[in-house]
Amino acid sequence: MLNISNLDYRVEARPLFEGASAQISDGWKVGLVGRNGTGKSTLLKLIREAVANPIADASIRMRAKAKLGWVAQEVAATDETILDVVLAADEERHRLMVDADTETDPMRIADIHTRLIDIDAWTAEARAAEVLTGLGFSNDDLSRATKEFSGGWRMRAALAGVLFSQPDLLLLDEPTNYLDLEGAAWLEGYLKKYPHTVLIVSHDRELLNRCVTHTMALEHKQLSISPGGYDAWLKLRAAKLAQLESQRAKQDADKAHLQAFVDRFRAKASKARQAQSRVKMLEKMQDISIPLAERTTPFNFPAPKDQLSPPMLRLQEADLGYGEGAKILDGVDLRVDPDDRIAIVGPNGQGKTTLVKSIANRLPLMAGECIAPRSIRVGYFSQDQLDELTLGDTVLDHVRRALPKDTPVGKQRGVAAQMGFSSEKVDTNVEKLSGGEKVRLLLGLMSMDKPHILILDEPTSHLDIDSREALIYALNDFKGAVLLITHDVFLAEATADRLWLVKDGRAEPYAGDLKDYRALVTQADKRKAAA
Repeated sequence: MLNISNLDYRVEARPLFEGASAQISDGWKVGLVGRNGTGKSTLLKLIREAVANPIADASIRMRAKAKLGWVAQEVAATDETILDVVLAADEERHRLMVDADTETDPMRIADIHTRLIDIDAWTAEARAAEVLTGLGFSNDDLSRATKEFSGGWRMRAALAGVLFSQPDLLLLDEPTNYLDLEGAAWLEGYLKKYPHTVLIVSHDRELLNRCVTHTMALEHKQLSISPGGYDAWLKLRAAKLAQLESQRAKQDADKAHLQAFVDRFRAKASKARQAQSRVKMLEKMQDISIPLAERTTPFNFPAPKDQLSPPMLRLQEADLGYGEGAKILDGVDLRVDPDDRIAIVGPNGQGKTTLVKSIANRLPLMAGECIAPRSIRVGYFSQDQLDELTLGDTVLDHVRRALPKDTPVGKQRGVAAQMGFSSEKVDTNVEKLSGGEKVRLLLGLMSMDKPHILILDEPTSHLDIDSREALIYALNDFKGAVLLITHDVFLAEATADRLWLVKDGRAEPYAGDLKDYRALVTQADKRKAAA
């Protein structure tokens, strides 16, 4: 299906690929993994010829006449319905349906209808509706104009369109960034059954373990492909590294033995020839190089200065929403204790963010009470805050404003370094930071006040897998409470020990674990598909 051979590519002076090669066969579901900034998204752009590559024709080749599909951008805000936009994504069907209404030649009309039958065009609306509802749209949403939806939901519609069109090679770049846990679980099941080839960039470890057949790693400007999911690739990489270390240890011992002989007998006439022979052997030995492991800067959430007695915070008979006529949640009665680790689950649009904004005092209650001591400190992170960073200001400017006015510059730089910003990076304007670096900055600023409760609303969308693991370690070490909204099942399972379910206007403790909840979602999807 796809052959990549001897690919060289640079961005300005920085090489991303140097003689990289890989081959993907028909029907493979391939997860493309690698650190942020190594070139994964660039590779997808090269495949679809969205960036200039002077040797693209020689380096990247698809199967002849194969249809390529990707999510280019969010659906435009127009008067078209969501369903019509998705149906139009299958360009051949859309063109044939238009021709069927305008063609007058009986022979041509017969050919058109034969082709429509071949591509199963008459079930298209049902198939498009299945994809849309799987990604979280309600039946009522299907007839709504795209301009009535937010950018995030229009991005879901774009994803629905490319899935519906079923290209021969489907390229997906972080598709779960716009999905809730329910949508991610549905997408996982869809990709497992997808009849064609998929190349997916994702930092969702569970997705990469559950639905891919092969893993393609981008490391040290090279591509390598191996069977199995992400965890299988990790084991293989560890085994290869251990083998290299063993081989190098043996080589070092051999070199030491040869060098000792040379040093001992080089000046001795009777042994000079043998010594010279060993010098040549040393010269011919090629060093076994072991790739250097790239270090991930840890996250750090300092312990609260003071301990509060349980419950630290309690909502009693609280109605939550956005003012008159916009109540989202009714009669909420929940408590947060000092050692809580709570994952908040439920479909998008049901009120998860409304709940945590109310707890963080960023949204006033419509009714009821929020009982907490005056001294309580709540740290709140949301993806929306990425837009709150001050453009034109550096990392150091943001850190400086968060510290007391008389803090020495050296101390300011030290705080930035603890967040993971080097002496060069700290003077970088925030608009030039990567998404992951912006998340690091916001999490670092949030934790400077040493909060009792950390509230994280989708913190991982811009973090690579290693950074997500570093976040897990930091959250597990944190001495306060954690409330977490995430579509990353691995993160939730590794940090949370309780669930709150937000659905149908209610927010309540959920008795099961994430495995139980995923099973519930899957069963609901099956019932919906059968209806």
